[in-house]
Amino acid sequence: MSSIAIGFLALGDHKKLLEMIPDHVKKTWNEWALEGLVLISIASQIVLFLLGNLRKHNPRTRIRISLWCAYLLAYAVASGALSIITRSALDVCNTSRPISKYEKLNTNELMSFWAPFLLLHLGGPDTITAYSLEDNELWLRHLAEVGFQSGIAIYILLLSWPGCSDLPLLSILVYIAGFIKCFERIRALRLANTENLRDSMLGSPDPGPNYPKFVENYRLKKSQGFNLSVEEVPESQYPVNDTHPEVRGGVIPEAYALFQTFKRIFVDLILTFEDKDKSQSYFCQLKSRDAFLAIEIELGFAYDMLYTKANVVYTFVGLVVRVTSVFILLMVLVGFCFLCDVDEYRVVDIAITYLLSGTAVIMEIFSVITMLRSDWTDVWLSQHKYSRSVFKLRFLKQPRKLRWCGSIAQLELLSVALEEKPARLLTIQKFLEIDKYRVKHRYKTYSQVSNSLKDLIYNQFQEFMSDGSSDPKALCNHKGSFSLRKNECDDLLWSITEVEFDQSIILWHIATTLCYYSEELDNQGDINVCREESKHISDYMLYLLVSYPVMLPIGIGMIRYRDTCAEATRYFKESGPVTDKVVACNKLLEVYCPEVLPSKVKGDRSKSALFDGCRLASTLKEIGKTKDMWKVMSQVWIEILAYAATHCRGFQHEQQLRKGGEFLTHVWLLMAHLGITEQFQVSQGHARAKLARS
Repeated sequence: MSSIAIGFLALGDHKKLLEMIPDHVKKTWNEWALEGLVLISIASQIVLFLLGNLRKHNPRTRIRISLWCAYLLAYAVASGALSIITRSALDVCNTSRPISKYEKLNTNELMSFWAPFLLLHLGGPDTITAYSLEDNELWLRHLAEVGFQSGIAIYILLLSWPGCSDLPLLSILVYIAGFIKCFERIRALRLANTENLRDSMLGSPDPGPNYPKFVENYRLKKSQGFNLSVEEVPESQYPVNDTHPEVRGGVIPEAYALFQTFKRIFVDLILTFEDKDKSQSYFCQLKSRDAFLAIEIELGFAYDMLYTKANVVYTFVGLVVRVTSVFILLMVLVGFCFLCDVDEYRVVDIAITYLLSGTAVIMEIFSVITMLRSDWTDVWLSQHKYSRSVFKLRFLKQPRKLRWCGSIAQLELLSVALEEKPARLLTIQKFLEIDKYRVKHRYKTYSQVSNSLKDLIYNQFQEFMSDGSSDPKALCNHKGSFSLRKNECDDLLWSITEVEFDQSIILWHIATTLCYYSEELDNQGDINVCREESKHISDYMLYLLVSYPVMLPIGIGMIRYRDTCAEATRYFKESGPVTDKVVACNKLLEVYCPEVLPSKVKGDRSKSALFDGCRLASTLKEIGKTKDMWKVMSQVWIEILAYAATHCRGFQHEQQLRKGGEFLTHVWLLMAHLGITEQFQVSQGHARAKLARS
């Protein structure tokens, strides 16, 4: 024990021998840490500004990862840099030795001048306030963080005041711009908070007609000898506006007006029959592509409301404030050029100062341009009887707007089972436990949403609504059975009504894949369109089942998918090396025996639906001899898509907007506009009863 104690004493006397970080590294860090953090903060702001708008219409994972890293870095780095500036300012104030003017400027005033720019960074660009909806829910935490860092920034200003140059005076202007940006960010987060959103959309309480007063009046009349009856006078219906949307002011203002009403479904509030009548009177005049364009515009407004500063900044007052910020920062940049003696500072520090002020000015200018090019400007111009012709610059007069990527993700079970894309560095992936996650992304592809698909969906919804024998809301509870009964395909109803929804998706996906690859391409236009679009919806629904099961009704879809993939992979390995999809599909169809059902042989321990899908495909091919098989399949898939859309909560649709938006959300909002939703719970309004003499 004594030798150990002596050893520790020796180590204490010679602790420098065991220092893990060499002195020259510490010296370099002390000299260049702040400069490095400021450069990282600038880079993070640029990435946030560029990718904040890009993720609105780009679903690529690398975009989200880059944005996530920049979002986390931006505020952490700005906070760290402010702490270093504070320590530097305190060291200068507390030192007892004489300080030359040159040293004080280097260590205090110039670095203190950077502090308000870091406060500007904490406010963030206009294109992103929240990375996800959870950031909106935590707006109070963001308020505390920004408030604390603002206090530190003010403390730095007080430490550097009055200073030996004009830098403290110039920094006051930057502080004004920084506080404005921070206020905008916190207010935008608060306004996008779910509870605040719901409260802002709730109207004043509606107690309805005064029943006690009506009864009192009724009894009074009865006592006077009148023979009375109660007649119901329903509210008048909303008058249909037959004016074409272009004549009424354009698609964007109309979409904005509809969004102001239908944004309530994002927070699970109800709609009224007046809302339905207004919406239907508008959409009944549109073609499918125009209807989906209106939906894209509305979802663009929804994204801006939830994830950007649009609610705060994209107003006339916001434009004035933003232009004022540009002039303030330009004054600071010019003032630094002419009022400060740059020869007294290090070249690197001067370059960083110019970079800070220059990027701040450029980003503010681009923020103004982005605002003027946005749909919000079109709405403001329309409300004030103007058009984009008031702008002289072409990029403002005819801006090119990207609102949605226009594509849907695809995942094919057959490709996964055939192992068409073997994993790279599988050992490393397994070590990092990302191998299963990478499978979904390895086999994921994208397909454009064609006008043909939009036509199929829109026309089927319109046809369903025009059928007076059924309630439009009934489509919310159909999973394909309506189309099967309409086409007299009762032999296929078991695949819809007797199984769970996730199993139904897998069954119809397998059947669609087998029919798609096992038959020759038909040159008939309509049949080929139904064939291609059925395949697209099929692969899209499987992608949702595997990647975003929270958007579908609760089930065990992932377990069924894995068991089905495992059985298919085992079958192809036992059948010999199979690489061609056509050969694989024909082999699977040969296995099915009508006399022996798969469920009787396999039991229910394994949730594989492989050969039940083969059974469905065989029945479909038999039906195809007398009927248009692909037309039936396309109608069933559209019903499945509609069922999934209406049974996904508004919160999940909101979440997907930050990932480029899902086509399922577009279908969901379109159905709501057509009255095909269960959120229309005010069907007649107040009865407005009156007393009448019998």
